[in-house]
Amino acid sequence: MRACILSVSGPDLTPDEAALFKEAQPWAIILMGRSCVSKQQVATLVDDIWNALERPCLIFIDQEGGRVARLKAPEWPLFPAPSKYGELFDIDPSLGLEACQLGHTLIGYELSDLGIHADCSPVVDITIPGAHDIIGDRSFGADAARIGKLSLAALRGLEDAGVAGVIKHIPGHGRARADSHEELPVVAESESELSLDFDAFQWVKDAPMAMTAHILYPAFDAEEPATTSSTVISNVIRERIGFDGLLMSDDLGMKALGGPLSDRAQRALSAGCDVVLHCAGFEKDRGVILQEMKEVAEGSYDLSGVALARAERSEAFSTRQVAGKRDEQTERFKELMARIGVTTGWPPMG
Repeated sequence: MRACILSVSGPDLTPDEAALFKEAQPWAIILMGRSCVSKQQVATLVDDIWNALERPCLIFIDQEGGRVARLKAPEWPLFPAPSKYGELFDIDPSLGLEACQLGHTLIGYELSDLGIHADCSPVVDITIPGAHDIIGDRSFGADAARIGKLSLAALRGLEDAGVAGVIKHIPGHGRARADSHEELPVVAESESELSLDFDAFQWVKDAPMAMTAHILYPAFDAEEPATTSSTVISNVIRERIGFDGLLMSDDLGMKALGGPLSDRAQRALSAGCDVVLHCAGFEKDRGVILQEMKEVAEGSYDLSGVALARAERSEAFSTRQVAGKRDEQTERFKELMARIGVTTGWPPMG
């Protein structure tokens, strides 16, 4: 298996994509919004991906709730932005944690029904005044302990539904004053100032997977962003934060990184990422997406050693089946969210 996560260019798997998957054997696949039209269509697509690979791989998706949701209404339920759980936590911490765990369990049910067992959530980044709003309401708040507790609840909720969570964007994207989709943000704060960001991630250091931030932190490495910095990955992510799960890059196609995609993949893997991710989130041309995926696959190593062991631990979720009391959980979740005014826009969940 190659140490990469590739995507699909549309709602169906093209013959050329199936051939690439069979030959290159990417470790996993991520579904973007362009690949999510209906429940039956997504379930069929997952089957087709598994058939092309000749094995059941982990299928990833970004389903945070709020504005980052690949599964859209009315086909799928609406879920609140993570900041809403923070609002309820401020009123009553126990209710905020209960709502957060329940909400993520309900998200997890929707995913596992489709064969999707990995969610790029929760966002563990802090909210900082004056920062770019690319994080904004995707964050649980500005306090490391509150973020950590709610992130733990989110991970438990996903796991209750048989879904592995991916914490992001380690070691912290909240201070960035630019969008890494468009340019390389520089977070110039000192090591001492960044301790708040790291403390939030320490709460969830035992998460199965984490996604890097395409951010330059001069306090640790003045040349390379976290994704391609062996210093940041070794000294901050692995040692200071203590994360020992599978580490994946953020999307290699983002403009924060420069150079050919194959080179980006090699740099990230050489720096210490276990796998690299390619989404082509803003690309529309299916042929271009296919060509980019080929370049990423060519630049990716075979999974081996510690990285393979981490991947196998995460992959155990791909065939896990969990039954839950959805109706009861849904009603309780609605009741909790109504306390902060989230009372509309909820299609039936089940």
